Amino acid sequence: MKFPVLYLRKGAERRLRAGHLWVYSNEVDTQRSPLTDFEAGSQAELRSSVDKPLGTVFVNPHTLICGRLISRDAAHGMTAQRLTYRMEMALNLRERLFPEPFYRWVFGDSDGLSGLVIDRFDQVVVVQISTAGMEAMKDAIVRAVQRLVHDTIVVLKNDGKMRQVEGLASYVEQINGATVDVLNVRENGVNFEVPLAGGQKTGWFYDHRMNRQRLQAYAPGKRVLDVFSYVGGWGIQAACAGASHVSFLDSSAQALDAVHHNARLNGLDNIETLEGDAFEALKVLCDEKEKYDIVVLDPPALIPRRRDQKAGEQAYARLNQLALRLLDRDGLLVSASCSMHLSQEKLVDIIRGSGRKIDRFVQLLEQGHQAPDHPIVPGIPETDYIKSCFVRSLTGFF
Repeated sequence: MKFPVLYLRKGAERRLRAGHLWVYSNEVDTQRSPLTDFEAGSQAELRSSVDKPLGTVFVNPHTLICGRLISRDAAHGMTAQRLTYRMEMALNLRERLFPEPFYRWVFGDSDGLSGLVIDRFDQVVVVQISTAGMEAMKDAIVRAVQRLVHDTIVVLKNDGKMRQVEGLASYVEQINGATVDVLNVRENGVNFEVPLAGGQKTGWFYDHRMNRQRLQAYAPGKRVLDVFSYVGGWGIQAACAGASHVSFLDSSAQALDAVHHNARLNGLDNIETLEGDAFEALKVLCDEKEKYDIVVLDPPALIPRRRDQKAGEQAYARLNQLALRLLDRDGLLVSASCSMHLSQEKLVDIIRGSGRKIDRFVQLLEQGHQAPDHPIVPGIPETDYIKSCFVRSLTGFF
């Protein structure tokens, strides 16, 4: 198939040659290939300034990321066959990694499918499309899901923030089967039920799976505070692993209702929930001299954009200081972050500074990353975003 050509400025291909897949609008030679000539979601051949073919891209002329590399072969674009093959390769990896069908099946750029996320909840598959190029492939995506995993119910949960940036309508649509209101999740031997309507992203965050599993080793007999708990992913697993008591703090009443439901689902009665803003609630707990053996911090991305870097780092510092103050004399802080713009090294440094500020001796016991169903592509730093630190905090030790 003959594609229109998108030309890059001189030297703009360096990042792509190093392994990245994105083309920014300021990298396009708009004299040779005006972006206004392309329709959102269309495919184009990408060429360097010296006319060397670099591959094919999905194009959206209205966005900062105006091109997303589909293939490094300029003669082939994204077809239903190529899409199905990449989804099959992604599925093969997950089926090797996990004994049960609960995982992130497709992780966008990491699986060669920029703009597509698919989470699997046994026979329910939740699809999120965030780019115009993938929206054009919607029917092919649904067919591929149904071909690769038989008897599945497909839910298109296309209500993410990126869709507005891409000029796409927001909608949630179930393709087939009995109406799905609740997603059943099994993670690290623990059962959860998550409401689909109003739930965050696809309804569940598989990315911290391995870190939550590590928490279970520290939990027996401990009093735990799970901050930004959502539906209880960290704290319910700690309670199932033998924690003596778990408190869940979140600003969402709906999420805390789900915490109580998931506690009952696992036969737990040693939990309580606290509704409120995390920063304010943690300060109140400190003022009341509450103490915990383990505090888990898993906030939403506090640095969503580079321009938020300073304010976000200050917010992480405040959270970690408050959490450390709440720990008993020999306590454990699990400090997590999903901010791509916060490096693992910077998170460790924030914890170090927080410990010094309140005169705590801290020991970094373990560092965790995202689960392998969220593979990292070394040439795409945006695919590496999850980090966690397991930190022992000692009072009066030094």
